[in-house]
Amino acid sequence: MNSKITAIGVYVPSKRITNEYFEQFIETNNEWIISRTGIKERRFAEPDEFTSDMCVSAVKNLLAENPGVNLDGVDFILVGTTTADQVMPSMASQVQNAFSIPNCGCLDIMAACAGFVYGIVLAKGMIAAGTHKKILVLGAETLSKFTDYTDRTSCILFGDGAGVALIEPSDQPKVLNGITGTDGSHGKDLYLSQHNTLVNGEQIDPNGKIHQNGKVVFKWAIQTITNKVGELLAKNSLKLDDLDWVILHSANLRIIEAVATEINYPMDKMLTSIEFFGNTSSASIPLAWDLASKAGKIKPGNKILLLGFGGGLTYAGIIVEV
Repeated sequence: MNSKITAIGVYVPSKRITNEYFEQFIETNNEWIISRTGIKERRFAEPDEFTSDMCVSAVKNLLAENPGVNLDGVDFILVGTTTADQVMPSMASQVQNAFSIPNCGCLDIMAACAGFVYGIVLAKGMIAAGTHKKILVLGAETLSKFTDYTDRTSCILFGDGAGVALIEPSDQPKVLNGITGTDGSHGKDLYLSQHNTLVNGEQIDPNGKIHQNGKVVFKWAIQTITNKVGELLAKNSLKLDDLDWVILHSANLRIIEAVATEINYPMDKMLTSIEFFGNTSSASIPLAWDLASKAGKIKPGNKILLLGFGGGLTYAGIIVEV
């Protein structure tokens, strides 16, 4: 059975954090941050606002902005996040409870910045198997609560936000073939831990903050994503010219620019959310989609390549037609 994305919705907190904010406690400035990341501002959640709250708000916005769409018959919820309110209950079950959705399976996906696309890949498979018919896929993060503000190279990157897609059966294939993969040897280069453990045999810092080896992740991302764009196109018997848009995870604008150069694809067809929301991990792709939709860029019939990548180091890609 085929599937399609029938609606999307997003939510970002109201608190805007400009680059000047970081000048108060680290050696940096607006020009330095923009030149290296492309980020102009990001959003931070309030002290009493958490990932589950943003998930619920994103679903509410999906319903408000898509007349005729409802949650009747939703039978599974998938939430990609690495910044859950707690270990259990899951963020997906918090969404189920907020909307009193009956007979609904719930699962959180821990795939970092690839979580939203992993969710679409899984939802497509569940619908194809005939086990489920209407699935909410979310990506949501409160990264500001897990950021190490003493690390000047990473603290400037992260922001908070949430996005959701509704996926349902379709007469025509609108969610095409996807790819997934992981290189676990780089686990120590991007992690978040509250326990005194080993990753790949190496001791890691259990301070409950995001640790990132920026140079390693930057290089891996460009090389891996460049190759995986080609692999994803080949799996769907498509060429770059067949795509209307590409949405990579908005980790850093310089990564996206480098990939665009490597694959010889116009930068103005690479949709991003990094400039105004920062790196929102699993939320960055739906945020970029929403920005482009509201700007009138995305049209019915457009083909969009989605590719998320992050901690693991892991990736997931899929092509969708709207």
